[in-house]
Amino acid sequence: MKVAANLNVIQEKIGQACERSGRNPEDITVIGVTKYVTIERTKEAIDAGIKNLGENRNEGLLEKYLHFGNQAIWHFIGTLQTRKVKDVIDKIDVLHSLDRISLAKELNKRADSPVDCFIQVNVSGEESKHGMDPEEVIPFIEQVQTYEHIHIIGLMTMAPHIEDPERIRTVFRNLAELRDTVKSKKLSYAPCEYLSMGMSNDYEIAIEEGATHIRIGSKLVGS
Repeated sequence: MKVAANLNVIQEKIGQACERSGRNPEDITVIGVTKYVTIERTKEAIDAGIKNLGENRNEGLLEKYLHFGNQAIWHFIGTLQTRKVKDVIDKIDVLHSLDRISLAKELNKRADSPVDCFIQVNVSGEESKHGMDPEEVIPFIEQVQTYEHIHIIGLMTMAPHIEDPERIRTVFRNLAELRDTVKSKKLSYAPCEYLSMGMSNDYEIAIEEGATHIRIGSKLVGS
């Protein structure tokens, strides 16, 4: 299917999820995850009105950035190796995977201005998932207080890829509660307003639990 048709379906489901949870669809940012698709398909996404694009590898980001530059807002959604920060720092607008102090240090050193970051949290506790444990988040935020180029805009997680919607819901709900705790501290460098959670298979549940940024790949641009 064409990306525009896929987007219409997704927007309709976003609207329904917002209606169920008393939210405004305009508060949801759809990130088109283009990591598995061609330049042509990425262009189709941009033409369909997708302004936010997500890549999870340096090479993919650099290739797409070379073609589209500031036609998109660039989200880096994968694990960012510390030694690769210098390659992408001036091209990404948002990092969704801040998960360790060594990465924060390198970002702070390389950036010319504050970088919008989501802290990646491993809420489900799965060994296969990256991210810090929930109890590490607040000490980490306190640790980066003096890093002038780190701006923590929210928290990110991935739910288990399972059929049990209630377990998925619990993961998202726990992240929202942790976000609320951080937000209540009213830290200028860590306003922590947003929640990056929900992908093609679970974005409706994520929206019902407070997601502000959903990362959609296969259901939007294909695989």
